[in-house]
Amino acid sequence: MIGAWPNLRNLRDVDFDKSRDLLITLLAEYKASTGMSVIVVFDAHFVNGIEKVDKHSKVEVIFTRKNQSADEKIEKLAIELRHVNHQIYVATSDFTEQWQIFGQGALRIPAMELYRSVTQNKKMISSKIKEIPDQRLTIGKKLNSKQTEILEKWRRGER
Repeated sequence: MIGAWPNLRNLRDVDFDKSRDLLITLLAEYKASTGMSVIVVFDAHFVNGIEKVDKHSKVEVIFTRKNQSADEKIEKLAIELRHVNHQIYVATSDFTEQWQIFGQGALRIPAMELYRSVTQNKKMISSKIKEIPDQRLTIGKKLNSKQTEILEKWRRGER
C-alpha cells in the first residue's frame, strides 16, 4: 500500500515510519466507518527479531518475524481466518499473491481500489459532519445582556 498510494509513497521517501503510521490511521478511520476488521501486515523479514503484534486504534498491526515475508504471513492468516463466518479480503496488487490468496478462499482488493475506497469514505464522513447543525451550547445563549456584561468585565480583570 505504501508504495502504491500517492500520499504514502511521497511520505515514505521522507519518513518511512510516518508513512506506516499514516496508513494505520487511514485504515483505522476506514474500519470505524465500515465496521470491517482490519489487519495490517508489515514486512520485517530483513530485521532480526520475533513476530510482533500490536493494536493501534483497533487495527491489528503485525510485523513479521525474521525470514518471513508479509506475503507468507498473509497467506497463513488467510488459512487461519477462513473458518470464520466472514469473507476475507486481502489488499494487494501483487499478482502472484492474488492467486495465492484466491486459493485460500479470500478475495483481493488491488491497492488503488482500496485507496479510492478509503478516500471516498473519508469524503463521505466529512460531508456528513458538515451536515450536522452546530448545536454547541454556549453560556452566552443562557445569559441576559447584564449577566454577559458582568462576566466580560471579570474576564478582562475589571471590577
